[in-house]
Amino acid sequence: MVQFIIVLSAICLLIGMSVRANTRFRNEERLPMQWSLDGSVNWTAPRAVALALTPVLAAGSLAATVAMTYFLKPRPGQEGMELPVVLFMATVFVAAHGFHLWMIGKTLKT
Repeated sequence: MVQFIIVLSAICLLIGMSVRANTRFRNEERLPMQWSLDGSVNWTAPRAVALALTPVLAAGSLAATVAMTYFLKPRPGQEGMELPVVLFMATVFVAAHGFHLWMIGKTLKT
């Protein structure tokens, strides 16, 4: 049950970050999605796709992870690791989305 609450909280946070970013970048039709090592933009995506990609990807990945914690038996020695794994994955998705939004803002200078 705790895993489900963590995942739901992370997805709500990701959606909130995207809604806030949508307001911030409302004047942009397309947003950067990938950068070269020199900082130039390799490709862009429509604003809605760019802002929805991470929350949708996180929802699928985290839902599958939580389902596995409920339906699969852990290997010997891995008992009790379900919660830390879900928490780590949720944190990584939130950090990656925050970094992506920061890079977009830095590129667009907004």
